[in-house]
Amino acid sequence: MLVRLLYASRAVDASPAAIQSILNSARLHNHESGVTGILVYGGGVFMQAIEGGRQAISDLYGTIQRDARHKDVALLHFEEITERRFGGWTMGLVDVGRINASVLLKYSERAVLDPYTVSGRVSMALLEELMATASIVGHT
Repeated sequence: MLVRLLYASRAVDASPAAIQSILNSARLHNHESGVTGILVYGGGVFMQAIEGGRQAISDLYGTIQRDARHKDVALLHFEEITERRFGGWTMGLVDVGRINASVLLKYSERAVLDPYTVSGRVSMALLEELMATASIVGHT
């Protein structure tokens, strides 16, 4: 059974090297586990959607909650799915500093990534728009 999980967290270290380390780790582990998804970051905030088998996603989310590189981990959305939405990426990446601020403003009060202040449904709508506008960079 396939599931999708969306969560937010704050980076303990938001340096480019730390973010690249998280991304590299995700891509390696996700490929081995059959997990796909996207990682959005900006202003020290991560928002990540992960898709795959229920047990693989449950295990991965538990690992993320214990990962010292993250704090304030919050579950935003979880659902059973019939097909992957982010299947093209072992972990796609969106740096909100590189997208038009109006995209963020469309989904929140301010033009910043703050999934803590919007619903999971709104956060998923933002991810859909990022896909539609080809804002996601990543490796398959």
